[in-house]
Amino acid sequence: MAGSLQDQLLNAGLANKKQANKAKADKRKKAKKAKTVKKGEEYKDQDQLEREQAIAQAKAEKLERDKALNREREDELTRRSIDASVRQMINQNMIDIPRDGDVEYNFVDGTAIKKLYLDKTLQDQLARGNLAIAALDQSYKVIPTGIADKINERRPEVIISLQQKEEIDPEDPYADFQIPDDLMW
Repeated sequence: MAGSLQDQLLNAGLANKKQANKAKADKRKKAKKAKTVKKGEEYKDQDQLEREQAIAQAKAEKLERDKALNREREDELTRRSIDASVRQMINQNMIDIPRDGDVEYNFVDGTAIKKLYLDKTLQDQLARGNLAIAALDQSYKVIPTGIADKINERRPEVIISLQQKEEIDPEDPYADFQIPDDLMW
């Protein structure tokens, strides 16, 4: 008995030609559908893979944005804490400027020349570099040089006038003669 089951059923008279053709067509449709489903799964897998990659990329971008925001927040907090400590140092160590100061002290703030009316001792100390002028809340405060150096490390823009102590050359013939600070040309 050679032949396919279909041929055997036709020879035995248990099936007719129409039924055999219908069975072949159903078998082909089933195979074609299985092939299509298999290809669709490949496409589905590829689409799913692309979606997962897009999601992973979006997560990575969000993580970078969050890190940048955190850095900005930390920088802002650091800046605020430095500003607060500078303000505290100035307020705790400022030297009172007399209201009836009779000596005019000129200094440069940016591109403008400003004046403070002081007494003679404060003027001498500013000229020698023992005191410095700091800007705080749109006013000027006189502070000791040590504090000004500490502030200058943190916020150099706050220190307006800081005279550097000049080292005197021992062989300078004019070392004994001081040039007055109030000398007008």
